[in-house]
Parts: sequence; structure tokens; C-alpha cells
Amino acid sequence: MSHLGEFKTPGGKLIAVELDVVDGELRNVVVSGDFFLYPEEALPLLAGALENSPVTLDEAGYAARVRAALEHSAELVGSSPEALAVAVVRALRASAATEADNDD
Repeated sequence: MSHLGEFKTPGGKLIAVELDVVDGELRNVVVSGDFFLYPEEALPLLAGALENSPVTLDEAGYAARVRAALEHSAELVGSSPEALAVAVVRALRASAATEADNDD
């Protein structure tokens, strides 16, 4: 079951992530929103930076992965690696809430 997390950067753009959690890792990561990425072809770098990441990372950990993937090859405009990391954590909270509901 996919989970969605979103974050709107103050004064900036919306960034969203949809993901599954499988065996304690992020899987099937899809990044979307109304932000700009140059070059556009670099969009898979965002999802790829997060794919197979452990669910135990914090916002700083996810942001560092995204920042490293974009370094020297692409530029996020209207958002940031930190904003994407917030969206990931929100998606994981939704995942945890769904699991808790299923346990009842």
C-alpha cells in the first residue's frame, strides 16, 4: 500500500512523495509537485536517492541522500532536499498510522 507525504516550502512550491515500505526500506518511490528541477531529466535522481533507504533515517538523513544525488548534476528550484525529506517523514508517519490501524 502506497503512502503519500507532502510539504509546501514557505514561499515556495509543493513537493510530494509517494512510497511503499517493504522490509523496513522505502520502495517504489515517486516524487512529484509543482517545483522546478533543472534539468528536468534529473527527476529520477530524486526518487533514486531515496529508493531502498532505511525507514529509520531522520529528515537530515534523507535530505543528505537527496543533496548528494543532485550535487553537480541538477538544481531544485522552489524547493529543497530538506523539504523532500519532510515529505518522506510525513509519508512514513502515514504508513505507521495505517499499520497501527491494521493491528487493531
